[in-house]
Amino acid sequence: MNIVLPIIISFLITLIFMPSLIGYFRRKHEGQMIREEGPKWHEKKSGTPTMGGLLFIIAIIIASLISGGVAHMMNPTLLILLFILVLYGLLGMWDDSIKLFRRQNEGLKAWQKLAGQIVGGLIFTFVYAHHFPLALKIPFMGDLHLGWFYAIFIIFYLTGFSNAVNLTDGLDGLVSGLSIIAFLAYAVVALVQHQMDVAIFCLAVVGSLCAFMVFNHKPAKIFMGDMGSLALGGSLAAVSILVHHELSLIWIGFMFVLETLSVMIQVTSFKLTGKRVFLMSPIHHHFEMLGWSEWKIDIVFWSVGTILAITGVLSIIL
Repeated sequence: MNIVLPIIISFLITLIFMPSLIGYFRRKHEGQMIREEGPKWHEKKSGTPTMGGLLFIIAIIIASLISGGVAHMMNPTLLILLFILVLYGLLGMWDDSIKLFRRQNEGLKAWQKLAGQIVGGLIFTFVYAHHFPLALKIPFMGDLHLGWFYAIFIIFYLTGFSNAVNLTDGLDGLVSGLSIIAFLAYAVVALVQHQMDVAIFCLAVVGSLCAFMVFNHKPAKIFMGDMGSLALGGSLAAVSILVHHELSLIWIGFMFVLETLSVMIQVTSFKLTGKRVFLMSPIHHHFEMLGWSEWKIDIVFWSVGTILAITGVLSIIL
């Protein structure tokens, strides 16, 4: 398989057509509604086109199907990855659409989003169970066979990481950069394992996000929206499961985990003591409140994410 093919296809599709999508959203006056409790200086971002995830998801699908066809890899593994990408993307699209049409920052109700994420997890489990063992890889210990309890883990993982990536999407380019790093790491793992179907998907994601970064870095011309972040988070969890190194994502994707933990700690502390641990959560806003620029936060987070990804991959393949 030519590993460059999915990168080139998804990169070119996103790069060529994104300006038209941005122009369309601007003409329709469909832009991001900034949450009131966020940093006040983010108000100037209000009106920036969102749902950029629509195009890079389409680019990933096209690149994966073409590359999969060329490499004769159109199998259940590649298709279930595309299914998770599309399903979680549609949930995010529904969420984004409600926000845009109602001109507010609140979209789907939590139970509606959760229900869709659980359905995706169940379908993924059904397909997975026919091709892989229902066992959790424990580092340095081997496989822990869970039987159908593994389904609960899959649902928890897909839901948890889709929401974690969604929480992280609060600064220009932050999630795009961290996702490129994480998916590239798993592309390396998949190639070493000769799982070319998983590698095709990961590389297609990397290509599309590299092009998306051209328009998403600060100052962002377009945001990926919940459509993009939910799709990326769910897909990232699915990839880690398919390479059978599930728990490695806690390390490789630790910046997403950290963002989620910061929210949990903040909420718990405030409810129990009435005091906040962070100046604002998720934690990237805490650093903003300390006076860090968005670029500084991005670069620090990307740098830490890169170190975690490299060490995570080395622990798997060596």
